[in-house]
Formats: sequence, C-alpha cells, structure tokens
Amino acid sequence: MSLPGRLAIIDVESTGAHPVRDRITEIAILRVEDGEVVARWESLVAPGQPIPPLIEQVTGISDAMVVDAPPFEAVADRAAALIDGCVFVAHSARFDFGFIKNAFTRIGREFDAPVLCTVKLSRALFPEHHRHGLDALIERHGLVCAARHRAMGDVEVLWQFLRQVEAAFAPEVLARAAERAMKAPALPSGLPEGTLEAVPDVPGLYLFFASEEAPAGGRREPPLFVGRAQSLRARVREHFAPHARKGRDAELAARVRRVEWIETAGELDTSLQELALLRDFRPPHNRPLERADASFALRLLRNRRRAPIYESVPIAGTDPASWDGLSGVFRNRREADNLLRELAMLYRLCPRRLGLEGGSGPCTAHGARRCAGVCAGRESIDEHDSRLAAALAGVGVKPWPWPGAMRIVEHYAVSGRTRQHVFDRWCYLGSVADAAAASTLAASAPRAFDADIWRILGRWLAVPAHLGQVAPLTADAG
Repeated sequence: MSLPGRLAIIDVESTGAHPVRDRITEIAILRVEDGEVVARWESLVAPGQPIPPLIEQVTGISDAMVVDAPPFEAVADRAAALIDGCVFVAHSARFDFGFIKNAFTRIGREFDAPVLCTVKLSRALFPEHHRHGLDALIERHGLVCAARHRAMGDVEVLWQFLRQVEAAFAPEVLARAAERAMKAPALPSGLPEGTLEAVPDVPGLYLFFASEEAPAGGRREPPLFVGRAQSLRARVREHFAPHARKGRDAELAARVRRVEWIETAGELDTSLQELALLRDFRPPHNRPLERADASFALRLLRNRRRAPIYESVPIAGTDPASWDGLSGVFRNRREADNLLRELAMLYRLCPRRLGLEGGSGPCTAHGARRCAGVCAGRESIDEHDSRLAAALAGVGVKPWPWPGAMRIVEHYAVSGRTRQHVFDRWCYLGSVADAAAASTLAASAPRAFDADIWRILGRWLAVPAHLGQVAPLTADAG
C-alpha cells in the first residue's frame, strides 16, 4: 500500500474553533489496516460548556443531545486504543489533532501520533485546483456524505477520498504526496497544538497573550499585541514564520502563549474596535497612541497687536455644534506649528506674527521675500490676518454633510456578520445590529468629538465605493 499501512481517520466536532478554550462534542474514528476497516467508533461527548447557537446550527448537535453523553475522560481509553500505532488522518489535521491532544492534556495524559493532513494531500496530488476544503473535495470527486458536519459523516468522506486517490495514482507518486502531507510545520514553541489552524480565514483583529489560559471570572487580560488583517489566519502565521523571527518580532513570538481573535463586519468595524482595544490596554508591542483627550483647535484673535494672535481651544469630548471660529485638529503643539509654517510659505504670512519666531523688526522670511511684510510695515495687521483667516478656513473639520445623524452598514457575506455604525457631526455614537437600534442611539447618545475617530471616519469616507453604505438617519427612522 502506498499510504501508511495503519491509519486512524478522525474527525471531531466542537463548541468552537479554539483548541484550548473550546471542547469536543463528538468524535469519530475509522481504524484502517492494510486497506481494510478493522474498527469503527463514534461517540457524542459532554463538553462541560454550552454549545453556541451558531455551532448548533452548523453541526446539528445541541445541549440536549450531549446532556447524558460521557465526558472525554470516559472515552479517552477507547480513542487512544483505536489511534495507537496508527497515522492520525484528518482534514486540516492539526485542528483535530490539537483538540484531541489538548483534551488528553486536560485529564493529565500524554498524547502524540504521526499526522497526515488530507488538505495537504489533496494539494500535493491536485495542484491545479485552488480549493481543497471538504466541501470542495465532495463536489470535485463525487463523494457521498450522509451527514456533513457530523463526525462519522466527515470521516466516511475522507475514507472515500483516500480510496479514490489510491486507485488513481501510482504507488510511488502517492507515497511522495503522503510524505509531504505528513511533514509537520514549524510550530511556535509556546502555542498549544492546533492554535494556528483554528484561526479563521476572515477579516478581523487578533490578540497575542502571554498566558496560556484566559483569566477566570470574566476578568480582562492585557494583550501583548493587537493586530488587524484581511485574512486573520495568514497574518497570524506570518508572525511565527522563520523569516519573521528577528528583533522585536522574535521577542514577541517567543512570549506568545495564546491567540484570540475578533471577527469583524468590515474595514470600519475593524478600525473602531482596534482603536478601542489599543486605548483600553496599550499593548507593549504596539506603537504608543497619542493622547486623543489632548486634541485642540486654533481660534484666530482678530486685530491682536502682539503674538500669539490665536488661542488653543480644547475640543476633545465637546460637541462640534458648539464650535465657533475654530480651525484645525491637532494632537500637540508640534502639529499646529508645522501647519502654520506651511501656511506661512503658501500665503506669505509672517512667522513672527504667527508666534513661530521671536525678536523684533522684519522677520527672517521677509528678507527672502517669503513674508509680505507686516513685520516691516509693508502691509497692515488686518490685511495679514485676513489672509491667515482665509488659509485657516479650509483646515480641519469640514461641515457635516448630512442633516443629522447617519448610519454606515457593514456586512461580511461569508460570516453573515452585520454592524451598523452611527455618527453625527463627526462624533461616533456607537455600533448596533439593526436600524431600529441605530435610531435609538441617534436620539439618545451624546455628541463627543474624538480626533482619532474623526480621522478614521474621514479616511473611510474618502473611498467613493464606501458612500453607498451610508444612510441618513433620523430619530424616528425604522
């Protein structure tokens, strides 16, 4: 036989995708020796935790079905005996292997076995195809599945696939493909088996933690790092690839013991949740955030004889409806001075009158003909300040283009995840599930300006394709 002589074809169903946090709800094993099935076993397993509604919808396994099922400890001997001496075969094998290995670890037992992944086997034998998920194999090879997403149903499909490829390929070709499919990836030393395989291929946020288990009692643990990605699985794996294990990346990878993730509904949802996490935890391996509560704008003081001719007005947490004569949004004095220098160059303004240069008499820019000469008596203060006011008018927060609050609807078709984000006068009011909740939010939430939120929303609205997701919202909208 070109495949290994002893195979344990395995599938597990679980309460979720995380091999440490979640638990097995069903396990099925076919033991194959020399091409013949010698044992067939399946069992529901009491997970010791509720089965989420979405998981129940996918697998058909409910809390009621497992209420009288044995815990894993009671079936561990049977599972171990069926796998003993065999190659562990599964689809995305490190996922199933991770669940079983962690289940044994929790009851104080060691578990190990050589692993053959049928996803990798399919890729090696059929490189012309891009999809190698179980549904793709069923469709492509005409396999029959009596119960998709039930453990024994999926196991039977894998056994059909193995018999097909053994009949279709020369023994030496199949043997080489099997060898490639059994090659173990270089796993991060501190992560539990199956962690990287459990990360979904969806947009969202990922969090790296230094502890193996989440704190008990619902307490929140500061992460080491928060990242974002269009493909969580691909991006997380990049952190642990050999080429990334240098410098600070290597330091971070060495400290990680747990990976969590948050699936999001879209780009804006990702940005809003990322900002909240970075502010809450200030992870040590992320770039430090500027203080948003220190943001300010400038107000021009007309006809003031001496510099400074403007004042700094704090705007963080205020309602833009109350603003009068304010220009710009700045996180620190350096940002404000840099803008003023740019405007001085463009509009021949006086650095001395702008407070950018000390002394008396003509400024340094006047000698280079970059200042119109208010400092040398060549133009009036009113002429200079009118030009400054015109320059500042186009800087900072633009008028709100909607009559009131608006909502942005984001929907990710693959997961079915939908979020509605509510804004008014550049202020973020919150994110909810539907239009009715959005209307309630618009009617009740206070308007508090946040410079970081303003920048996030501005970047998002600058993409023309995004505007179709915006809908004006009134308090009585349904």
